[in-house]
Amino acid sequence: MSHTPMSILVVDDDTDNASSLGELFEMEGHKVEVVFSGQAAIDAYVNHSFDLAFMDVMMPGKNGVESFLEIRRMRPSAKVYMMTGYSVEELLQQATLGGALGVLEKPFDAAEVMKLSEQVGSHGLVLSQPGHQHGEVGQAIFSAIKSFGKPCRLVSDVNALDQPVHQEETLVIDAQLPVIDGISAYNIQQKRGQMAPTFIVPPPTFKSSLGAQVNVFRDVLMTGILNKPFDPMDLLNRLPRLAA
Repeated sequence: MSHTPMSILVVDDDTDNASSLGELFEMEGHKVEVVFSGQAAIDAYVNHSFDLAFMDVMMPGKNGVESFLEIRRMRPSAKVYMMTGYSVEELLQQATLGGALGVLEKPFDAAEVMKLSEQVGSHGLVLSQPGHQHGEVGQAIFSAIKSFGKPCRLVSDVNALDQPVHQEETLVIDAQLPVIDGISAYNIQQKRGQMAPTFIVPPPTFKSSLGAQVNVFRDVLMTGILNKPFDPMDLLNRLPRLAA
């Protein structure tokens, strides 16, 4: 052991990966807790604090981003690093570093919707607050854009996300998808070269504040995403810096 022992949480639904990473940290003298779901990670933070947490992004039930949001509400200073073999990091960099991340607060009017759509441009992404009922906010955004005579597509069925999007359209995703899944759909459209301003509306059950939604993307980007597979020894060497 070459570093000060730390308390580390490992979260991954792949039990083999989670256990292997936990054993690696334990061999270096760190105190490790390993859990296999987002909800279990949230529960772990209820009674404990950790110097670091490593959490898989894509998990059944509560995914990594949703779990991160809940943890940060309880522990605002929590240092949670995302692990993924999924290409969401490309989207995060485009949306945040490119200045193409918009925020739609309630109440809003048609002029504000159009202003945001134009500001983020064809590569842009706007995160909206959820409504009290499914479809409420999505329909309002759709109507606002149409009132300016602009083409718009409202997606309320996840199957419709496979249909091509034209560049002149604005895409509104209000399909009761977790935020990360809406972003996944956005990323797929980007890879197809189908660029359009995109509004993502979380489901009514999404309890986090809009500020927390936005901060999670910036926080994940700033803290860094660990792309699987990663070099275990490199990770061990980075631990002190990650915890700083």
